[in-house]
Amino acid sequence: QVQLVESGGGLVQAGGSLRLSCAASGRTFSSYSMGWFRQPPGKEREFVATISWSGGRISYVDSVKGRFTISRDNAKNTLYLQMNSLKPEDTAVYYCAADRIMRRTGVINARDFGSWGQGTQVTVSS
Repeated sequence: QVQLVESGGGLVQAGGSLRLSCAASGRTFSSYSMGWFRQPPGKEREFVATISWSGGRISYVDSVKGRFTISRDNAKNTLYLQMNSLKPEDTAVYYCAADRIMRRTGVINARDFGSWGQGTQVTVSS
């Protein structure tokens, strides 16, 4: 199990930027595929982006493509989500998550994530 702590959320005007960070405990961070999810007010949690443990496979939900960038720094045990051109509809609690298994070789799905952070609030004003 990997313990995860998100930070970097806040209030920003539409068109602005934020960078979320997710600090992971443990020496095996580099072996886990990671993801970002979000839960808008009154809605279910939804997938935002994933990055494979090797960093070679990245995917995004269509609504954030071209605006958000997921990345990882294995030396710092940290996952990032750079969010640019933010929109009011990006308002949500953002969660980072880690795969249930190490060194997954196939495509990862939402149900494959087993460790979650506590979330960080992102509010985009119009």
